[in-house]
Amino acid sequence: MRLVPAFLSGVLFAFGLAIGGMTDPRKVIAFLDFAGDWDPSLAFVMGAAVLVFSLAVRWSRQRTAPVFGDAFRLPTRRDIDTPLVAGATLFGIGWGLGGYCPGPALVGAMSFQSGALLFTGSMIAGMAIFSAWQRMKWRAGTPRDGGPA
Repeated sequence: MRLVPAFLSGVLFAFGLAIGGMTDPRKVIAFLDFAGDWDPSLAFVMGAAVLVFSLAVRWSRQRTAPVFGDAFRLPTRRDIDTPLVAGATLFGIGWGLGGYCPGPALVGAMSFQSGALLFTGSMIAGMAIFSAWQRMKWRAGTPRDGGPA
């Protein structure tokens, strides 16, 4: 029963991405093109997401447990390390070049857009390669989080 709210949230998210134009890489690239034909419309999508999220966080802080779960599981790490900066940089490069980030790419792939299918396949391959690399490092004695031993 816990999967129903997650599924419905995902469907709502997918519709929002599609309606907001986030699944169209041309629109995303136009949003990132500050020096050319800049399209600021996606700022409204992002602004709406930040507004809803901040209201949800404020509401959740007044509760002792989530509506559809037994406890809140919030991140505890707040440090900025090399893997975070490197990952964010690679994510930004991929987003800027491809016009997709993971959520919109998955929505586009589910509607069989060829570019989204290619991007999603490449993204999954990259995650698999990284996961294999992490497992090799872990077996060699390096901690899983990439931090000092």
